[in-house]
Amino acid sequence: MEQAFVSRYGPPMKPVPPISHVGDYLREWRQRRRMSQLDLALEADISTRHLSFLETGRSQPSREMVLLLAEKLDMPLREQNIMLVAAGYAPVYSERSLDDPALASMRQAVDLVLKGHEPYPALAVDRHWSLVAANDALFSLIGEMDPALLKAPVNVLRLSMHPAGLARRIVNFREWRDHLVARLEHQVDMTGDAALAALVEELRAYPTPDAAARGPAVRHDYAGIVVPLQLTTGEGMLTLFSTTTVFGTPVDVTLSELAIEAFFPADAETAEALRRMAERRSAAS
Repeated sequence: MEQAFVSRYGPPMKPVPPISHVGDYLREWRQRRRMSQLDLALEADISTRHLSFLETGRSQPSREMVLLLAEKLDMPLREQNIMLVAAGYAPVYSERSLDDPALASMRQAVDLVLKGHEPYPALAVDRHWSLVAANDALFSLIGEMDPALLKAPVNVLRLSMHPAGLARRIVNFREWRDHLVARLEHQVDMTGDAALAALVEELRAYPTPDAAARGPAVRHDYAGIVVPLQLTTGEGMLTLFSTTTVFGTPVDVTLSELAIEAFFPADAETAEALRRMAERRSAAS
């Protein structure tokens, strides 16, 4: 049975530094997106003079202008709400807990995806990579783990890279760590999330397991398409690749930050091993 959705959506967010004016926030995100004032003005179909006045506080943006600029800057819904508040407007996007009755159908959809992916492992995570739900195949793959790493909220990146977690069982540890760090750095660049930036440094600080340190720095090609995860298990070494699924048209902050990570076998041997593991789970239930 899938793990129930946590009653609270992820760990507490670090306090957002006070914004003196919406223009400060606008300029910060424009620079984060590596756009000049001319670039953004052209995208929003406004004059550079008007944009400059908005950034310096000489003009006050309308609610519609805030949303337009946020859209052109591809800002996450959470950050759009923050910029609206900085401009003196009420947030537009709701942020419900995952146990809110209004999200019941969304939770059911995630459950269906996770269950339907078996016998392959899959999990749902929030914006900080905290575990929200998972299928039985994922829990079988994890196996025995340091109980401290399994205390809620469970951070799946910490679980995989921590010396007391999956790290010692990851054959291509350095390759997989480099992949996760690069992916996380991109997420930080897109969201400006301080908690994710701290997680990047934490992952980098973890030591390389002895077996990985003694071996060569493995790099797999897979036709230049994917970075595999190679994991030692009781069934031998499994080789998997992952895909990410998100809600296509969310207008709720919680849903916009929810992602499903689904793992697939990269070879026939892994597919057969996962099938055998599923058969044993079914026989034991």
